[in-house]
Amino acid sequence: MTTISEPETLVRAGSLEEIEREGMKVISAEGRTILIVHDEGRLYALDNRCPHMGFPLRRGAVRDGILTCHWHHAKFDLSGGCTLDPFADDVPAFRIETRDGEVFVDPRPIESDRRSHWETKLREGLEGQLSLVLAKSVIGLNELGATNDVLREAALFGVRNRASGWSTGLSILTAMANVLPVLQEEDRPVATFHGVVHVGRSTANQPPNFDLAPLETELRDPERYLEWFRRFVETRSTQAAERTLRSAIHLDLPRDAIAEMMFAACTDHLFLDTGHTLDFANKAFELVDHIGWEHAEEVLPSIVPSLTGARRMEESSSWRHPVDLAALLDDVHGQLDDAIAAGAGRQRDWRGHRDLAEQILDGEPDATLERMLALVREGVPLDELSATVAYAAARRAVHFHVSNEFGDWDTVHHSFTYANAVDQAMRRSPSKLLARGIFDGAMSVYLERFLNVPKQPHPALSGDPILPDALLPAFDVQGQVDETARIVADLLGAGWREQVVEVLGQALLREDSGFHEFQIYEAGVRQYQHFAGQPEGDHILTGVARFLTAHSPTVRSRLQTFDIAARLHRGESLHGDE
Repeated sequence: MTTISEPETLVRAGSLEEIEREGMKVISAEGRTILIVHDEGRLYALDNRCPHMGFPLRRGAVRDGILTCHWHHAKFDLSGGCTLDPFADDVPAFRIETRDGEVFVDPRPIESDRRSHWETKLREGLEGQLSLVLAKSVIGLNELGATNDVLREAALFGVRNRASGWSTGLSILTAMANVLPVLQEEDRPVATFHGVVHVGRSTANQPPNFDLAPLETELRDPERYLEWFRRFVETRSTQAAERTLRSAIHLDLPRDAIAEMMFAACTDHLFLDTGHTLDFANKAFELVDHIGWEHAEEVLPSIVPSLTGARRMEESSSWRHPVDLAALLDDVHGQLDDAIAAGAGRQRDWRGHRDLAEQILDGEPDATLERMLALVREGVPLDELSATVAYAAARRAVHFHVSNEFGDWDTVHHSFTYANAVDQAMRRSPSKLLARGIFDGAMSVYLERFLNVPKQPHPALSGDPILPDALLPAFDVQGQVDETARIVADLLGAGWREQVVEVLGQALLREDSGFHEFQIYEAGVRQYQHFAGQPEGDHILTGVARFLTAHSPTVRSRLQTFDIAARLHRGESLHGDE
């Protein structure tokens, strides 16, 4: 029992005799329901709602100083409200005292440091993969303007607790951080929640990571570190590669040099791990953009295991037969330095994206590569070529026919997200070595040509008036791929472009979306931003919509969890008898 120093704040709860006799009593004060408990000669006051799922604690049991909720059996220390079960939260406690046989309560909860509280709950949620706890912590920290703290805590947890390195969870976290500005305000904490949930899942049952120390050396030559890193990745020497990269970061070598090291190793072989390796490397840099370069030494080396262990596509039959794409690309790579030097990126106003994309989609590989190389010599900027390959890859989803096997959606997805990663990396740190990825991506798009046979046409405009609220219901029925594309085409034709981006984000976030859905939405947003207001941008959004619709609806359990957390945070009654 805690003595109150401000009598004017007190609310009478009843007589001491009554509460001793009944053991519990619920009162209402200042919009709260407060549970008064008498146990072992002492009085306690707690919020009547179980912080886990809102069940009335009045219907729980008290024994030995512990209050147990009867719904999920969460246990709470009566004296302070702290939970003994991490899946629940702490229940707010109130000051209480007796005066002349009457019991009084201060209806203002005993406040802890809310930021520190939610940061602790975030860590506990990540450690235990506790989705409801994560939702509550994200909502609480978002309300305090601390979303970047959520990203940083989750990111560092993800790299420290997974010895095998970078995870799909970290990619999802980064992708959602990238798209926060284009989402509706109420959807932003939902996006962050998805990211942290997947980080927690990616570390489940994984051994922790133990960082190697950087070299104790005076060597600061970026070219030497580039040479070492590529060699060690080539020979799959994971520890040597990690220590080389960590040393380069620790010695504060130029950031462009560190990016070149990583992206060069990602393009020394073709389309590593169906494009995931380069995408992971790009996402690692983007994550560091969000949480600060001071964490680069911890985050960037997490990419090394996926680099040294990646499958190299020149070792696969599809890249060798019936057309030896590896040999064609090797020849192009050998000419690339001279072509870049000759062109010097002087055609900054080049607008041939759609024409070149048609060549990539339908042309023969040798002719496509020859044309792309000629454009480099003519001075077309490399980042415009990388954007063109990404656009062509997005078109595969636009023209994907539903007669294909469902799993083939992943095939077109891999090329698109790889091409987007090349494009983003090229804008971050352009290099001749990274430019190889532009041509590799084009050949991956070529390999998917059979998925556009028969070629699904881009939907024609209906001419009917339409509003953005027509789009989301299309995701409620399976198999609405072409119907959704028609709605998107009409909305884009009517000028609702920003709204389409927002609604596609809503459609993604309300589902139990998987890794690829998060990837394709984020890549689509990034590429749309490059082509905004042009037909190419509309095509990209149409492809994204078709992909997302193909994977909807799901059970939507994750959004239900977030909604429960949000209602509890707002103080709403979930059960009606609190």
